[in-house]
Amino acid sequence: MAQELAALAQRTADRLAEQHLGVVVAAMADDAVEIRGAGTTGVHHGRVPGPDTLFEIGSVTKVFTALALARLAVAGTVGLDEPLRDLLPAGTAVPSRGGRPISLQHLATHTSGLPRLPKGMLLPALLHPSKPDPYAGCTADVLLSGLAGTRLRATPGRRFRYSNLGAGLLGLALARRAGTEYETLITREICTPLGMTDTTVTVDATRSQRSAQGHDRRGRPTAPWHLADLAGAGGLHSSATDLVAFVRAQLDGGPAGLAEAIRLSRAVEHRRNSFARVHLGWMAHRLHPRQGGHLQIWHNGGTGGFSSFVGFDPEKRLAVIALGNTRRPVDGPASDLLRTLQA
Repeated sequence: MAQELAALAQRTADRLAEQHLGVVVAAMADDAVEIRGAGTTGVHHGRVPGPDTLFEIGSVTKVFTALALARLAVAGTVGLDEPLRDLLPAGTAVPSRGGRPISLQHLATHTSGLPRLPKGMLLPALLHPSKPDPYAGCTADVLLSGLAGTRLRATPGRRFRYSNLGAGLLGLALARRAGTEYETLITREICTPLGMTDTTVTVDATRSQRSAQGHDRRGRPTAPWHLADLAGAGGLHSSATDLVAFVRAQLDGGPAGLAEAIRLSRAVEHRRNSFARVHLGWMAHRLHPRQGGHLQIWHNGGTGGFSSFVGFDPEKRLAVIALGNTRRPVDGPASDLLRTLQA
């Protein structure tokens, strides 16, 4: 099995490297794990990325934020149905609709009705899609003052509407309730229990030596993204080694302190249609019976110079992780590998 798994991981990495400067692919089946890299960490680096190479993981951050919510809910620090306004500074104007306030669960399942981006960001994002560090100005003051003029697109809890703003507010709110910063919250509640030492918002000098350089779709180097107080939506860096530990906990339950939170994160769901649903943080769908009817739970991510995908099948204990240092998505080949493992 290990030899076959290694060959499949390398084949996927090689396939991705045809359109990405560098990639790392991890394939997991039961207790076997194979991590393979291809391409380069950067034009001026010349190293093949490996298990401990750091990448910006973009929106894969959201599953960490949602698991932190589950952890604090299990501990009784917050309630899933607790209104967002209760965790924000007094006097903060939080929109509602239909008489329903936005809850923490709504934020984690993208059913808050909030728009995708903070107020004032949509037009600049459309006009300058390659603008360096577009979220750098998203401080708590900017985010919270913008809420006053934000209109909900749907009644909270009613409809799925993917929102970076919502996920970022969740991270900000949880950190406030926990009396700490977002990065410290994720380290304390998730990374330390799982032995993950390279999943951080801030990349120090030592880790920077193992960090891949990001590139745009044309292969040109890009500046790092800093999401300020919107970090809960996409501010984490990580490695294949750390993400394997994270997904292993999803498959096996993790240590005692995390197991209940992981179960809660997947017990909560909002059904989008007969095949797809969203849990706390995770997207999920069951393949059509003609494709085997297998369950896939996943999230992808992208920043100005990186792309990521994490997907797994808890029923068959299979998983695929793909990290790339180019803006072009890695989803297709990574999803194909997961389906191959499920076959």
